[in-house]
Amino acid sequence: MTSLALTAGQGRPEDVERFVRATHRDVWRFVAHLTDVESADDLTQETFLRALRGLPAFAGRSSARTWLLSIARRTVVDRYRSAAARPRCSSLADWEEAVELQPCSAVVFEEQVVLADLLTLVPTRQRDAFVLTQVVGLSYAEAAAVSGCPVGTVRSRVARARDQLVALLRSAESEDGWCPGRDTVREAPGRPGNRPTLAA
Repeated sequence: MTSLALTAGQGRPEDVERFVRATHRDVWRFVAHLTDVESADDLTQETFLRALRGLPAFAGRSSARTWLLSIARRTVVDRYRSAAARPRCSSLADWEEAVELQPCSAVVFEEQVVLADLLTLVPTRQRDAFVLTQVVGLSYAEAAAVSGCPVGTVRSRVARARDQLVALLRSAESEDGWCPGRDTVREAPGRPGNRPTLAA
């Protein structure tokens, strides 16, 4: 992916398009989990506008994925600062609109809806760390580079986020009698391809 970014930085439209296609899904997933589905398209577009302006100066000192998600994170922060607002809880209808973008079984999708809604209740820094490592699939080192903090801090934030999600799931179960992923949030090891699951 880094080689794609370096090539795209030379300005050829076909190379730029190839880079955008290769990275669009990760950026969209990241900003959707930090905000909501309705905002994700606009924020993803803004992220790529910023990234494409900076591509000629990208030298590959970090991975292109880390560099791009750092831009996405700053874009989200800037949006909330300018709006003087905090992330709101996505509705079930919002997430149903995204099902075609993230095809999966009905059970898995329902669990993703539950996870997305519960994540809005987790403090921002802990949510960022959890989403980067357990949803997007970055390593802890890559997530630390995106967040601008030590690896140990990322690990601590992920652990606290997971503990809070477990407590929230148990609370939801006690109130409603049933909740997908009723006992725990299973941690993925923080690598691409490993997604969080709400384990029974």
